[in-house]
Amino acid sequence: MSVKIAVSGAAAEAVDRVVPQLVSDLVASRITGGDATLWGPDAEDESSKRLGWVEAVSVSRPLVDDIYALRDKLRESGVDHIVLGGMGGSSLAPEVITRTAGVDLTVLDSTDPAQVLSALGDRIATTAVVISSKSGSTVETDSQKRIYEKYFSEAGIDPLERIVVVTDPGSPLDVAARETGYRVFNADPTVGGRYSALTAFGLVPSGLAGVDLEELLDEAEAMSIELAIDSPTNPGLVLGAAIAGTKPLKDKLGIVPDGTHILGFGDWAEQLIAESTGKLGTGILPVVLDVDSPELSENLADLQIVRLVGDWDDTREVAEGEIEITGTLGAQLLTWEYATAVAGRLLGINPFDQPDVESAKIATRALIDHPSAPPAPAFVVGDIEVRGTADVVSDATDLAGAVSALLSHLTEDGYVAIQAYVDRVAHPGLAALRDELAARAHRPVTFGWGPRFLHSTGQFHKGGPAVGVFLQITTVEDEDLQIPDRPFTFGQLIRAQADGDASVLADHGRPVLSLTLRNPAASIPLVFDALA
Repeated sequence: MSVKIAVSGAAAEAVDRVVPQLVSDLVASRITGGDATLWGPDAEDESSKRLGWVEAVSVSRPLVDDIYALRDKLRESGVDHIVLGGMGGSSLAPEVITRTAGVDLTVLDSTDPAQVLSALGDRIATTAVVISSKSGSTVETDSQKRIYEKYFSEAGIDPLERIVVVTDPGSPLDVAARETGYRVFNADPTVGGRYSALTAFGLVPSGLAGVDLEELLDEAEAMSIELAIDSPTNPGLVLGAAIAGTKPLKDKLGIVPDGTHILGFGDWAEQLIAESTGKLGTGILPVVLDVDSPELSENLADLQIVRLVGDWDDTREVAEGEIEITGTLGAQLLTWEYATAVAGRLLGINPFDQPDVESAKIATRALIDHPSAPPAPAFVVGDIEVRGTADVVSDATDLAGAVSALLSHLTEDGYVAIQAYVDRVAHPGLAALRDELAARAHRPVTFGWGPRFLHSTGQFHKGGPAVGVFLQITTVEDEDLQIPDRPFTFGQLIRAQADGDASVLADHGRPVLSLTLRNPAASIPLVFDALA
């Protein structure tokens, strides 16, 4: 099914005003033709290297038979469980693809030692691991590869038979993996990570897990024809105009999946839009909502609601001011990529770079290379150590007071970001903090599992509008895990990632409240109580 969109209110006005100009400027056909001049001279060099995603379907077709052949070989050897070690676009696309298809895939996009140990303890004898990294130097995926090599070897399994690598040609991981003898799939180097859903990064782990890749690519290919035409009904132009063309700009985008059609799509769209648009002090902040989230009843002037619906014929008429969109997964993936590129043109930014992502990586590396004890907490509540920027913790004496101090910095156009460097397998209920805090703050609230959000919304937090306040939650696990042939553990790595990001946010003048839970099971209820 092709993508269909209905708009009303400010979104409809934006479509009526902006789309004719996009059609006149031949934006759709120029994107499809790889025209790197669409985003201005400052973006032209980067854009010229990052438009391969428009041809992803045709480029990826030849991979399918090889992926199926490897899947059959693994199954014949008794492998019935696929683990994906990846971050950002390398993990979020396969997650939505496999969840929507109802196929089992363990996504390990964390450095939390408990979560890593949980994955390692799950069916190791019948497991194969896909290690995905575009740059080939991502510290998280390097660490995951090293620990699986160790555990496979200790189980009497040859890692060369169980680890599959996906990376760009010529990357450090590509060179090392081929020299060692691993099976390697190369992705198109002209596609950025967040646009890579229909490349090897999305297809290899999904196909090995059991997804029908031909169907997914057929859906996208059918949609690609419509997206290439300079027409006022082009869904990529309509969606791009609706989310980035309102006057004044509604710079928060509430994404509301119906929960039954495409599963996990909000998280994938969040990283695509946030990392593509959040820079130079502007951008669109995606906020992944449920059908009953508090923001939906707040009537927030800067929040544009877009609902993902399953069956177009069965939907109600689009609510005033909202967007409704429906379509198959492959068609939606490509449509949102086009729409994000269009949004970049309307916002006057380069949708293909991520200039502020590197800052958190540099800070993390500095803390790993020169470890030191964390600063003393401002105060301690039970097993919770409270730290943060001075404007948040200097006058607080309890947890509720610290939360109130953080929210006191929330402006009428601001947002709250919850950053949970926590084992999301063991503590999934922590995500309910989002709705609790949204009900109290009466402003949009995002929730990100760390460190994976560093590869998506982390760009927006530092490069987008300076209106965010940040609640960071970390844990100290009972059992740590040494990373083979590295002078640090997984626990030290995730703490360095959290501390490094907090320091960069503070350097950017963002208010930060950081809570370290030494006994998560006992402390998480206290955090909920503090938000009441």
